[in-house]
Amino acid sequence: MKNGWETYTLGQMCQLISGRHIDAKNYNTDLRGVGYLTGPSDFGKVNPIVSKWTEHPIVKANSGDILITVKGSGVGKINLLDIDQIAISRQLMAVRVTGADPRYVYLFLNSAFDHFQAASSGAAIPGISREQILRLTIPCPSLPEQRRIVGILDEAFAGIAIAKANAEKNLQNARALFESHLNDVLGSKSWEWKKLGDLCNGVEYGSASKSKKQGKVPVLRMGNIQGGRLDWGNLVYTDDKEEIKKYLLKHNDVLFNRTTGPELVGKTAIYKSERPSIFAGYLIRIHRNEELLDADFLNYFLNSEIASEYGKTVVISSVNQANINGTKLMGYPIPVPALSEQRAVVENLDELSQETQRLETIYQRKLAAFDELKKSLLHQAFSGQLTGDAVCIEASG
Repeated sequence: MKNGWETYTLGQMCQLISGRHIDAKNYNTDLRGVGYLTGPSDFGKVNPIVSKWTEHPIVKANSGDILITVKGSGVGKINLLDIDQIAISRQLMAVRVTGADPRYVYLFLNSAFDHFQAASSGAAIPGISREQILRLTIPCPSLPEQRRIVGILDEAFAGIAIAKANAEKNLQNARALFESHLNDVLGSKSWEWKKLGDLCNGVEYGSASKSKKQGKVPVLRMGNIQGGRLDWGNLVYTDDKEEIKKYLLKHNDVLFNRTTGPELVGKTAIYKSERPSIFAGYLIRIHRNEELLDADFLNYFLNSEIASEYGKTVVISSVNQANINGTKLMGYPIPVPALSEQRAVVENLDELSQETQRLETIYQRKLAAFDELKKSLLHQAFSGQLTGDAVCIEASG
C-alpha cells in the first residue's frame, strides 16, 4: 500500500440503508408514484431499469447512492444511482457515501463481488448481512487521488466495453453465418421433400424411472442437449439393468427434446458413443431407416431454423411448457437427397461448423480476457499500483 493511504471500514465512511418489502397490491406498472426496484434484474448498464412504481415508498435511495444486492443469487451486484427518489426492496441496500468520492467506493465494491459471493450464506436464498458490508475494509488515498483513479478506470472501462461489444458482435456474426448457410443448404428446392415418418421406423420415448445422483450409467436429459451435441455435465444415473437394456443408446442415435420451455423444445442432439448411456422420458429416440436417412444430416436439419419454424406450427403450449409429441415429429417435412449427397452435405457443414467453433473459441477467450483485465485494473487501483493517465484498450474485438 502506498504511503499516505489510510484503511477504513465501509461503516466509517458510509451510511447503510436497508430496503423494505412492498406488497404487490401497493405497486403498479403505470408510472404512478416513485420507482420501485426489487433486485439486480432491475440494474441497467448505467441506471436502473424501472418497471414498477409505488405510491407507498418505505425506503428511498437517491442519486449518488450505491445499491448493493444482499439477497438471492446476485449477491454483491451493484449499481450507482444517477436519479433521485427510488424505493428499494429488502433484497437491496443503499450505501450512502459520506467520507469519500462515491464513484471510488462504487468501483471498490465492484472489485469486492467475488468476496461477497464467497461470504454469502443460506442454502435456499444466499445473503449477506449489514455487518458483513459495514466491516468491509477499503483503502483510501486522498480525495484528488481517488478522483484520478476513477478517471483512469472510467476511461479504461469505456474502452473495454467497446472491445467487448465488438467481440460479442463478431461472435454473433460467426453463429449467424453458419445458421444462414445451414438454412440455405437444407432449404434447397431441387430436392424431394417427404415427411420424417416416411424415412423412419418409428420413435421411442425414454425412461420414466427416477434417476439418482450416482450410479453405473448416465441418464441423458433435456438439459444435456446443447448445440446439436450432448453436454456431459450435470448428469444423473441409473443402476436398473432392465432400464439400461431397454434404453441403452446406440452409435448415431438422434435424440429430440419433446417437452421443455418454448425456446428449447425441438432441440436435437446426436449420440456418438461417448460413453454408455440411456435417455430420459422427455427425449425421443428417432429410429431412422439407415438406408434412407443419414444421422448427422437429420441432426443438422432438426436443429435448423427451417425445422424450428415448422415446430412452432405444431407445438402444444401451456404456461412455461411446450410439447411436440412423437406423432407431430413424424409429420415434419424434410428434404431427402440421395444418401451419398446427404453425406456430402454433412461433410461441408462439419467443416464450416468446426471453423465457426474455432472463431467462437477465439471470441469467448477475448471476452474472458476483458473480464480478467477489469479485475486486474481494479486490483491495481486499490493496492496503489495504478499508474499513468490512461489504459489503452484495443477495441477491434
